[in-house]
Amino acid sequence: MPAGSRPLLRTASIKKSGAAAKPAVTRPAGFATALIRWQKSTGRHDLPWQQQPDPYRVWLSEIMLQQTQVATVIPYYRRFLARFPDLTSLAAAPAEEVMALWSGLGYYARARNLQRAAQLIVAHHGGHFPQRLTDIEALPGIGRSTASAIAVFAFGARAAILDGNVKRVLARAFGIEGFPGQKAVETRLWTLAESLLPSRDLAAYTQGLMDLGATLCTRAQPRCNVCPVTTACVALREDRVAALPAPRAKRAVPQRTVKMLVLRQRGRVLLEQRPPHGIWGGLLSLPELPQGKLPHRYAAAVPLPVVRHAFTHFRLDITPLLCDLNAGETAPEGVWLSLKQLDTAPLPAPVRKILNDVHAGLALSSNFAAASPLARPNSSAARAKNGVR
Repeated sequence: MPAGSRPLLRTASIKKSGAAAKPAVTRPAGFATALIRWQKSTGRHDLPWQQQPDPYRVWLSEIMLQQTQVATVIPYYRRFLARFPDLTSLAAAPAEEVMALWSGLGYYARARNLQRAAQLIVAHHGGHFPQRLTDIEALPGIGRSTASAIAVFAFGARAAILDGNVKRVLARAFGIEGFPGQKAVETRLWTLAESLLPSRDLAAYTQGLMDLGATLCTRAQPRCNVCPVTTACVALREDRVAALPAPRAKRAVPQRTVKMLVLRQRGRVLLEQRPPHGIWGGLLSLPELPQGKLPHRYAAAVPLPVVRHAFTHFRLDITPLLCDLNAGETAPEGVWLSLKQLDTAPLPAPVRKILNDVHAGLALSSNFAAASPLARPNSSAARAKNGVR
């Protein structure tokens, strides 16, 4: 507890009805009061979207912050807002521009849903962001907790949030057993979250929950010594901070492999647009090769170091194969982009890494300074010279 703070927390029991009785949840009567006081004095107040909390900016920030840390989001948020300063500009934008600005942030369905929601707001709400919680939650890509956060920050609504950080805070503070992703546990957490809502200062309280989970009550190395609600924390009192919330049951993570062709010709690289849905939906990517099959014309392709990328439910090992076409050879159909165009292209993070590594390797060679930067690495000596190992 920070120096000078007064212990506000008095505990009271919440009785559970039903035959299958569970341990009573300890509910600090002053939980919200302590959290609000802490947030106002110590919490985060300088985040870009806090400076002008209009509905569009609040919505954009909450979508970007889904499963993504604040430090990662801030530069993307600023670039996105500079290009699409309001809802109507986003609704009217070419989809490829939206995806390009999202490139590298991950979870690309968020970007597609964001633009689709903007178009629906223009079509059905006159271009004005809806204020009713049910209308907000009906928009693509917005669930219950995100809708509540938008309603609180943009319109001053009284609504509970329950994102991953908040689940951890509540599970520890009130000793909630079980994995929060399980339906029964999540339902219990929602009931608790709603019961804790204060009658005023909703924005400070909601931001306080977010700040507490992101900065103090972290998954690893929580800073309990400066927590504003430590005097009534069940996990701290029972020495179970590391055990709560319960983790997801461990399971084997599938491993997949793929070969991708880095095909270059006259200063350009070949890309393909992926289907609109699924992994990297709507983005540009390197052509994938069938397992174990390499077309004869690309037999001289040079394997590059494997790039490993983790998705939510599996891990992917990508083996890039570098191949150059002579100027006179017939080029396959696809999207051919120059190295300069790649900077703003909508590329998945691992594909951008592959192309950046190839570019960096070529930049070390004398061939890169010549008229054509794409000299064929046709020998081990040339490959070593070009930084390709």
